Amino acid sequence: MIGSGLDLCDTLCGMDPTEARVALNMLPRLGPVRLRSLLDTFGSAEAVLRAPFDRLCGVDGVGPEVARSISSWESSIDLAEELRRAADFGATILTQDNPEYPRLLRTIHDPPTVLYVWGRVEERDGHAVGVVGSRRTTHYGLESAKKLSYQLAYAGLTVVSGLARGIDTAAHQGALAAKGRTIAVIGAGLEELYPPENAALAEKIAAQGAVVSEFPMSTKPDRQTFPMRNRIVSGWSFGLLVVEAGLNSGALITANQAADQNRSLYAVPGPIDRPSSQGTNRLIQQGAKLVTGAGDILEDMQMLFPNVPELPQSRPAAQLTENEQAIYDALGEGETDLDDIVTKSGLPIATLSSTLLALEIKKLVKPLPGQRYVRLL
Repeated sequence: MIGSGLDLCDTLCGMDPTEARVALNMLPRLGPVRLRSLLDTFGSAEAVLRAPFDRLCGVDGVGPEVARSISSWESSIDLAEELRRAADFGATILTQDNPEYPRLLRTIHDPPTVLYVWGRVEERDGHAVGVVGSRRTTHYGLESAKKLSYQLAYAGLTVVSGLARGIDTAAHQGALAAKGRTIAVIGAGLEELYPPENAALAEKIAAQGAVVSEFPMSTKPDRQTFPMRNRIVSGWSFGLLVVEAGLNSGALITANQAADQNRSLYAVPGPIDRPSSQGTNRLIQQGAKLVTGAGDILEDMQMLFPNVPELPQSRPAAQLTENEQAIYDALGEGETDLDDIVTKSGLPIATLSSTLLALEIKKLVKPLPGQRYVRLL
């Protein structure tokens, strides 16, 4: 029970609208769609919290169980502790009443009730592209995600992804390398960053963009939180780019959500004999725009970019010798076997071996099985 009417008045009279929404967001089974119905009925989050049980039950989609949860909110959650945790973490909390709340995200069917933000959301983050893909990926997928995210961030777009292993990680890394903006939307509370090995990456993102969650601070990830996270990645963005995904990849769920949200869909084609490319190739068959470079996305954004920016070329910053440059150019954009490198560079094998080793040391080239090589930048 919540105590006397006077106690409830004292609590609510000192509560601002953001705190009231945080309290509602902490309640189980409420969700953004039911909350919207409640707000339409009662006018404000504070009014919802003080509404009598019988009136709550009369709201469309709100049954006795949810109504009881709202009526007894003070005994089921610790709002003061939640606000303290957010403050101690260095997070700010955005609601739809805040001008910083992402513009496009407001328009989806079920916009998040609150957003916990570690870092800073800026107005320019409204010009965003979601980049997603498989957790189990290939070298081709990782390098494509890094390159395209680098180019998009360099051109001034914010790259939004989910901090997951694989393509998400590569997308954030590419945007950071371009010194651009990137947003990581996570499927857990900020105190439960997942996956744990991306903690250092999350710190870099928070310094150059933001790590964002709709979940209370201590929420652990589970099978339900990730699909919920995905709708934010797509809903925040003008369009969604799927870099690499198998037919059962969770990235295809995000693509379906993007389609439901009327977002543009983009996909990177892959080899027809690789299971890791079957999902993206299928998306292209179904109407997603085939992407081979960031320009394919930027040309759809003429309203934002009347003059499409010149994209950065994939060239190393390190000073290369003549032989190193010849081998680097011979590698092209994909995997190249040793015989092709010899033919394209015109260098003898003895020179080739030592020069490839020098490029490996500079972290510009990576050897692959079967005497094949790929460049890393």
